[in-house]
This record gives sequence, structure tokens and C-alpha cells, in this order.
Amino acid sequence: MISTSKPVQKNMYAEELKNRIENRSARVGVIGLGYVGLPLIHAFTKAGYSCIGYDVDPVKVEHLLKGESYIKHIPSSLIAEWIQTKKLVPTADMSRLSEADVLLICVPTPLNDSRDPDLIYVEKTAESIAAVLRPGQLVILESTTYPTTTRDVMLPILEGNSAGLKSGADYFVAYSPEREDPGNPDYTAAGIPKVVGGTDEVSLDLACRLYSQAIVKVIPVSSAEVAEACKILENTYRCVNIAMVNELKVLFDRMGIDVWEVVRAASTKPFGFQAFYPGPGLGGHCIPIDPFYLSWLARKYELSTRFIELAGEINTSMPRYVIDRLSEFLNEVGKPVRGSKICILGMAYKKNVDDARESPSFKLAELLIQRGAILTYSDPHIPKMKASRSHSLPAMQSTALTPEFLESQDCILIATDHDAVDYELVVRHARLIVDTRNATHRVKQETGNVRKA
Repeated sequence: MISTSKPVQKNMYAEELKNRIENRSARVGVIGLGYVGLPLIHAFTKAGYSCIGYDVDPVKVEHLLKGESYIKHIPSSLIAEWIQTKKLVPTADMSRLSEADVLLICVPTPLNDSRDPDLIYVEKTAESIAAVLRPGQLVILESTTYPTTTRDVMLPILEGNSAGLKSGADYFVAYSPEREDPGNPDYTAAGIPKVVGGTDEVSLDLACRLYSQAIVKVIPVSSAEVAEACKILENTYRCVNIAMVNELKVLFDRMGIDVWEVVRAASTKPFGFQAFYPGPGLGGHCIPIDPFYLSWLARKYELSTRFIELAGEINTSMPRYVIDRLSEFLNEVGKPVRGSKICILGMAYKKNVDDARESPSFKLAELLIQRGAILTYSDPHIPKMKASRSHSLPAMQSTALTPEFLESQDCILIATDHDAVDYELVVRHARLIVDTRNATHRVKQETGNVRKA
């Protein structure tokens, strides 16, 4: 049982839902069956709940109904078990939102072309819920967003379209930011503490009770706004520190100092230092986006977040820096970028994952094509890449890293340091390697073909 700061007034709908949560008869609905939604379903089915999975993409629903996974760390055998035992019912029919007792919203929250928050998916989901909302349901937004979204954006949509139902009395609304660490087997959805904020005390109590059944630890906070701000802080903290190390990389590179060795040395200090590492840019669905949410919000309050905006500028500039360095390295061996065969090693935004969202590799590829390179890529986790209009890239397929292929390339650009790659093979056979992730540091380098960028 989770204690909150104030005594919770009894409410018929709340009491009924509380009992259903505690005896595990409540049906948990997850809206958005992607990298956040499926791990959440795993956590709740493992805790004994039955789930309904909602997604507007019928292809995802079809895969799930066939017992097929489209996310690497959720095996197909697990999906098949959920379907067989009816622990999961996937659907693209949003009129069935009323069937769930709890609705967890895990939809994208991207930026628009002017880098302002785009909440269209949250708004459309809230409209779909409002159309069938019934008394006794708990609605929790998990999508990363700026503070006040739950109360000022989602709640008015629910209240305006729900036939007179009142939040906190007839239905309940809370916010709990998703926390995922893809590619890290030590952190599952059930094993990462959950911060929870409600739009009222009853909603907070119910949301805490729900998560405490399936998550290792629940941390209640005083409001939905605090929970929203918590997620923004977590990711902005990482963004700013990565930007600092990226900036130092540029300086130390000019000085002939290995930034990776510097970070390793600094990491020996047992207090007051946490290691962050440079790279070719930021990727994923959170760190490249969240600081811009905060900057946009600050402008609404007539403030500027100069420190955060500068960090965003530095991280955004890294792909161009990497390609400039690659051009210099090719020039050293008498080759221009134009006409050179260049393979990007790693399209995923992070090592050991099959997720390419916001990957800096897209920008690297775009810049290389603009400069006339003959481009290929290799990624053991991403066999195919669809054409990308946002980055002017054609559809491509991953190329196997054979000795013959490596020897045929003028340069291998390591953008993602997947463990599945045989870096000894790469170093042995590639003519030139530009390593942005320090992936080759353990490989004996006899030919001097590795450059850091």
C-alpha cells in the first residue's frame, strides 16, 4: 500500500477500482504498442493482470495476433504466450477503450519542424478516450512531455467530451513518466522505480496502487506537474553533460589529447564525478527532444534557458563535425569524399538495440550523400532501413561485414558500438576507420588505420 501526504476521501468508483487493482481483476489497457508499451505489458502480465493493447497501426496488431514480436528484447515466444493465454488482446479498434479499467498512454511526443512540442498523438488519444470514457476508469499519461501537459492539455479534452463525467470523482487522471533503458538487460520496466503524480489525491492513490503491483518501487510526488518535470530534468541532465564532453572532445582532439582516456582517468575519482561519453550526436526518443520541450515552455514564461539551448546546439552540431573530420582523414590518404565508398557501421541510436529513432546516423548518412559518397551501412540489429523523407535518404539494406566487403570500402565510419560486431575483423581488413564511439580501443592496431572523431 502506498501512503500519500493527505488522507484520501472515499469514493464509490475509486473503492471499486482499488479492489479490482488489488485482486488483479482490473484490465490494464496500454495505448501505443512500441518500445515503451510492450515492456509495460510484460510487467503487468507478469504480475498477473490481463492486458488490452491498443495501436492505430494495424500492422503491429497483426504481428502481435500472430505471436510475432517487432522489438528485439521482447521475444516472439513471449508474445505468443500472451496471445495463447489471453493475457494480451491487441486491437486497433479505439472504441474498445472502455473495456479497460486502466489506460496507460504511451504514444509519441515528437517535435515539429520548428522544434516546438507536437502533442497531436496525445490529443488524438485523449479524444478517443473521451468518446467512450466511463465511470471508474483510471487514465495515466506516460509519454514524455513538458510540465502542465496532463492538466492543461489532456484533462480539458477528457472533461469536454465525456458526457459530464468529472475528473477525480467519476474517473481519475495521473502522470507517470516512462523509464526505459533499451539494450540494458539489468533494467526491465518492472525493475525501474516509477515516479507518479496525480491531478488530485484520489487519482494519485489509485495510480500508486496500480504500479506498486507490478513495479519494484513507486515514488509518489505532489502533482502531475512535478512528475512531468522530473522526466524533463532526467533527460536534460544527460543532454547537458553529453554536450560538455562533446565540446571537450573537439578541443582535446585539436590538442592531440584522447578524450576517452581523459574520461577513463576522471572516472577513477570515487566521488563528485559521473562519466559521460562523446559521440556523433544524440539519438533516441527522449534526450534529443526533451530539452527543446523545456526551452519552448520557458519562452511561454518569458524566460530563456540559455544553458540548455547551448547544449542542444553543441549536440546537434556533432554529425557535421564528424563528417568534417572524416573528410580530413580521407584527404590524408589522397581521397575526396565524393566518389569514395563509405560504410556507416551502426544505424541504431544506441548499442545493442534495434531502435533507430532520432539516430545521428541518419544525419551522418545524409551529409555523406550530399558530399557525393557512395554510401552503404551495416547493422546487425537493423537489417533494413526504409526511405526517410525527413533526411532525404533512400531505402537501404544492411551489408555483412566480410573481409572482402571491408577491403572494398574507402572508409568505415563507426557510429554505433554494437557488441555483436567483430571489431578485430574490421580493424584487420578496413583501409580506414573513423571511430566515433571508441569501439576499437581494445583491438591491437598494427596498421594505424583507426582515427577517432
